[in-house]
Amino acid sequence: MAHIHDLNALELAAAVRHKEVSPVEITEHYLERITRLDARIGAYVTVTAESALEQARRAEARALAGDDTSPLLGVPIPIKDLNLVKDVPIHFGSATYEDFVAPVDDSVVERLRDAGTIMLGKTATPEFGLPCYTETSLSPPSRTPWDLSLSAGGSSGGAAAAVAAGLAPAAQGSDGAGSIRIPASVCGLFGVKPSRGRISFAPIIPDLAGLSTNGPIARTVADAAALLDVMAHNNPGDLYHAPPPELGSFGAYVGRDPGRLRIARYAEPLVPGAAVAPEVLAAYEHASAELTALGHEVVDIAPPFSPDMVPQFVTLWYAFACMHPVDLTKQDRLRPLTAWLRERGFATPAPDFLQAQSALQLATRLGLLVTDRYDAVLTPTVTQPPRPVGWFEDVDGPEETFERMKRFAAFPAIYNVSGQPAVNLPLYWTAEGLPIGVMLAGRFGDEGTLISVSSQVEAAMGGFWGERRPAVW
Repeated sequence: MAHIHDLNALELAAAVRHKEVSPVEITEHYLERITRLDARIGAYVTVTAESALEQARRAEARALAGDDTSPLLGVPIPIKDLNLVKDVPIHFGSATYEDFVAPVDDSVVERLRDAGTIMLGKTATPEFGLPCYTETSLSPPSRTPWDLSLSAGGSSGGAAAAVAAGLAPAAQGSDGAGSIRIPASVCGLFGVKPSRGRISFAPIIPDLAGLSTNGPIARTVADAAALLDVMAHNNPGDLYHAPPPELGSFGAYVGRDPGRLRIARYAEPLVPGAAVAPEVLAAYEHASAELTALGHEVVDIAPPFSPDMVPQFVTLWYAFACMHPVDLTKQDRLRPLTAWLRERGFATPAPDFLQAQSALQLATRLGLLVTDRYDAVLTPTVTQPPRPVGWFEDVDGPEETFERMKRFAAFPAIYNVSGQPAVNLPLYWTAEGLPIGVMLAGRFGDEGTLISVSSQVEAAMGGFWGERRPAVW
């Protein structure tokens, strides 16, 4: 048999069902790899070895009893350190929360627990999930396993680094401005930002503007679809709801012929000063050619959303930087970027916030009149190849760091504003062996089409990774 970490999530689940390997063996294998490798990767901020083995023993008992109700029984799925796991420390990426232990599970964690998945630990995230790179005061930087001098992105940087380094078969992440798709791009993974309202944030985290959502990060489309099926749910009091998949599950779209799709494309970033690197344009053209070769119609369009949305979004980002309460005696522990964002957030009048959100909704309504004419929209995911660790902060102060972030992540946030589903496709690798993703966005509630066409592309390429593996593998 291949090494345990060579198997994807659904292959591991099948091996558990067929009694070829036990959840305890799987968990011990991953815990050993984390102990041996993670100091170089920076994927985990907390490892919960004892509770993981206890969960594995319970999953093993279910498997031996013939429980086949969960497609991911016995599969390790780590949780991002922005999500609450009862009785486990949660830092939100901040030294101001070093002593805080979660009092309850997030409802998405409950879903994963009920499905018999195993939490190896909490994956690293930047402070309050605000930056698009994962460098904190708590743990080593999260690095893309394809080149350990380079950042794994953020804010689900630890989750993506774990999956790409073989320290987890798949992972839960979250995305408020590209935080699944950005690290999926720089780590060479398939990541899904679901439609707004697809996955509840109950019981504590509010929906508010609906920018952020949980979602899966995986090496294969089928794994991501299975994880999305487990995670998708709503709770009383949720402000947003997405329609259920027409086929009953997202897994049903894997391997399904999507038909001939009309796919719009554009590569002009909305952020002033942002420039798309030649390698990123090469990835974009490569994806266009692959989709055309599969029989889809790929059409150039002008960007459907206006650059005027950028300052309105920034207003919201300032305000949301203030969501986490911080003890006044610990404010000096905040990182410079976070302190700078919060200063502006606390100085934002409520009418300015409401006017910004109103302007974004109007722009979304106009933009959807364009995007809804197509089955999907293709763009780059980020504007540049993976950046060196420290690159975002190697400037004159936090304001310049923020500008670098905006120019690097100039494409994904618009679909957090619109609420549309969007995925990162890992279709392209540079001559230096670095992954560069492209993004497909779909109609609201239609993750199924994105999964179907992504699965089609994956099959045509013989798997996104093929025989390629990072050196740490």
